[in-house]
Amino acid sequence: MSADECISQSDSKEIPVSGNDTEGSVKPEEYQTIALHDSKNQQNGDCSFPVMKNNTGDEPAIPLTNGDVHLAQAQELWSTARDKPVKLRMEASGLGSEPPMTIHQMFMSTVQKYGDYPALRAKKDGIWVTLTYKEYYQHARAAAKSFLKLGLERFHGVGILGFNSPEWFIADVGCILAGGLATGIYTTNSPEACHYVAHNCEANVLVVENNKQLIKILQVRDQLPHLKAIVQYKGELEQKLPNVYTWAEFMKFGASVADSELDVLIDSQKANECCTLIYTSGTTGNPKGVMLSHDNITWTASAAGRMINLKMAEEELVSYLPLSHVAAQVQDMWICMRFAGITSFAEPDALKGSLANTLRDVRPTSFLGVPRVWEKMQEAMKAVGAKSSVTKKKISDWAKGIGLQASYNAMNGDSSVPWGFTLANALVYKNVRKALGLDRCRSCFTGAAPITKDTLEYFMSLYIPIFELYGMSESTGPHTVSWAEGYRIMSCGKVLTGCKTKLDKPDNDGIGEICFWGRHVFMGYLNMPEKTEEALDTDGWLHSGDLGKHDEDDFLFITGRIKELIITAGGENVPPVPIEDALKEEVSIISNAMLVGDKKKFLSMLLTLKCNIDDNGDATDELTPLAVDYCQQHGVIASKVSEIINKKEPAIYKAIQEGIDRVNAKATSNAQRVQKWTILQRDFSISSGELGPTMKLKRPVVSKMYEEDINKFYGE
Repeated sequence: MSADECISQSDSKEIPVSGNDTEGSVKPEEYQTIALHDSKNQQNGDCSFPVMKNNTGDEPAIPLTNGDVHLAQAQELWSTARDKPVKLRMEASGLGSEPPMTIHQMFMSTVQKYGDYPALRAKKDGIWVTLTYKEYYQHARAAAKSFLKLGLERFHGVGILGFNSPEWFIADVGCILAGGLATGIYTTNSPEACHYVAHNCEANVLVVENNKQLIKILQVRDQLPHLKAIVQYKGELEQKLPNVYTWAEFMKFGASVADSELDVLIDSQKANECCTLIYTSGTTGNPKGVMLSHDNITWTASAAGRMINLKMAEEELVSYLPLSHVAAQVQDMWICMRFAGITSFAEPDALKGSLANTLRDVRPTSFLGVPRVWEKMQEAMKAVGAKSSVTKKKISDWAKGIGLQASYNAMNGDSSVPWGFTLANALVYKNVRKALGLDRCRSCFTGAAPITKDTLEYFMSLYIPIFELYGMSESTGPHTVSWAEGYRIMSCGKVLTGCKTKLDKPDNDGIGEICFWGRHVFMGYLNMPEKTEEALDTDGWLHSGDLGKHDEDDFLFITGRIKELIITAGGENVPPVPIEDALKEEVSIISNAMLVGDKKKFLSMLLTLKCNIDDNGDATDELTPLAVDYCQQHGVIASKVSEIINKKEPAIYKAIQEGIDRVNAKATSNAQRVQKWTILQRDFSISSGELGPTMKLKRPVVSKMYEEDINKFYGE
């Protein structure tokens, strides 16, 4: 392919797209190729960089002021080989045309200007310990040298298995500087699942948090032919084993490696080469290794931060979601690095209760919570509210009414607030924000799974708008973004500046498959050419598998997922999420609902009740305080799920059926009505397998686990 194809042929076709920078779409013949590199870079195999001449004829439209641009010669937009570079989806102007950079270039840019600013904060023995950006960089270089000394080969993996910490970041960045592929592994993975990822990425080194994770790796290390060393980053080793190191030993191990040796390796890296692997959760087969380039990460971090108006050296966030997931990694590690922010690490038991204390301690300027985190906050606040005096309840209800109206006004661009807002803010909103640790928070985000309107409006009533994000591992995280100046309830926002959205094969309602274009689109799946071809079409568009539509203001609304669509025996397509969410809003004791009925004559539903989670993350038999209150409101004294199921408690079963009847009354057709349902013995959880790491429902897993219950619906 010629250099002018670095912007895909699809740009010159008439394709209905929405996005920013679309005015930069031009015909291929308007491109010329100029070299941006010195002779040394050209000798290293760097290719000429395509830029567009402006209309006056001489100056390139792409500014050449951001240091050397390092690109390797590439023929295609995609790759499934670990060492094969790709062409970048450059735009002719705007943010999509900015010069590509490597992770090291982005890191150095921050270190040079903000080296003495705090970068990473973690508690040690109850006291916050801080690393500045200079120290962070020095630690990452030391780790890189140690990886080289341990035998890390170019484009081989370093697997990181543990909870978020400075060591996680240092190992990840150090691996990239040393020319490896940084690979997060979920802490909930079984030894077999850890083996799959480590074997697939050909990991030379595995970095584990503690003895619990070490034991998993020791069980499978004999089946990992590329593995040369294991590093444990928390605590001392319980037994001394060959090629197993403590973090302190590891950080000293590469002291004899010359800085010049590392510098040569860093300088050889190209922005269009792979540096990171994100493994999908594998709900429908083995996980896929999503290959992300330097440019995928550095460009996306810059574009996302600029779209939500982040300021340099002013941001602070709490890192607690799994870093092996793209959302947490891009926000906590890369956006923070790009904007010289502070990442403060939560305790490992964050999702079991300690997160609230960390938030109050740190008071972040932005916060990303998956829907289940926001739901848990909502439940906790409702439980506290239920115990309040009558007077406090009246004040709270009054304030919530005002808050909801004020939030809707703000959302619609109306700066006016209802009468009484100032008093409600002083009495309620400020106190709630302070209690949650969100009093400094300028932006609250949600993503990674669908969130209900009930939860969004609950926080809007407290004047805490939650901004939805949407994207995939394959789009380096965000594709659409909501922010204070641009959001709509139940929409996941507008396309990232410099990217485009296409709705493929739209129906009469304008609903089509959401397809992505931009520099955030991944390179390919490691060693999986067929899967890569399924995801990327011949023009280079990424097919998400999600269905959606735009409103008149170009806000994107997700309407369902193609693979999740239930096709009834009568041939009707039923998106399950709206029905499930509607029932959860109608019947507050329900925790999870999953619609079934593919190829069946009618729809049925699996339900779980809200119950407490134990220290291991497993659902218990004990109802939550809110669920107990729900029972009492219906004249039932119960504290356990089993008590309700064993007695088939008539009042609760009747309340659920009435809720289903109300949902059915709004159904667009008979085929979309729920005919049968059952309450399962326990709620879904990550540890029991029904939920993914971000608490997203694993439908194929649930269908298999509860096959017997499902068959009973249909007399099978």
